[in-house]
Amino acid sequence: MLYKNRKHFDSLSAKIGKLFSKIPLTPNQWTLFSLVPVIIAVYFLTQHNFFLAGSLFILASFLDMVDGAVARVTGKESRFGAYLDTIVDRYVEAIIVFGLLFVGLPEFYIPVYAWIFLYLFGGMMTTYSKAAAKEKEIIPEGKELKGGILERAERLIILFVGIIAAVFNPIYLTYVIALLAILTNISALQRIWIARGLAKSKRAFK
Repeated sequence: MLYKNRKHFDSLSAKIGKLFSKIPLTPNQWTLFSLVPVIIAVYFLTQHNFFLAGSLFILASFLDMVDGAVARVTGKESRFGAYLDTIVDRYVEAIIVFGLLFVGLPEFYIPVYAWIFLYLFGGMMTTYSKAAAKEKEIIPEGKELKGGILERAERLIILFVGIIAAVFNPIYLTYVIALLAILTNISALQRIWIARGLAKSKRAFK
């Protein structure tokens, strides 16, 4: 849902791009550098240092914004850069989810690893539903399938909140993972439904 308000962040993005373009790193290097705080954060997550882990995850999210901002300001936007950014985004989320498996969180109705799997699967299907719609030419050329309760940005924001809340009690993080497991799969189904409507409008369904 945040994509609808993306234009409001353009001014801030431009300022960030001008500031960080002074550092001798290319946009693609900034993209890869965002993996570093995530990997470190996973260590602190497994040590139950939730505050520091959450802080490092936020730093990684900020760095993920820096690469695009620098690319736009310096005129170094490229298709491969956009592709690399998307790939690294998936690695970042996967690394976080992988780290959650080793935290030893309390159960909530079912084992926590089951909630983690459902969250990972829902996030994967939300992303894949967009890629599949483009591959099967359901959406118009140059467009992307959008919609659903949660996109990647919302997923990570909610997860960060859960990690910080775990400072007070780890069960809060379990609750958040369970919530994400449900909402990500609902988001995937919403996108599939949107794709179905677009396909019907193009007479793709007989």
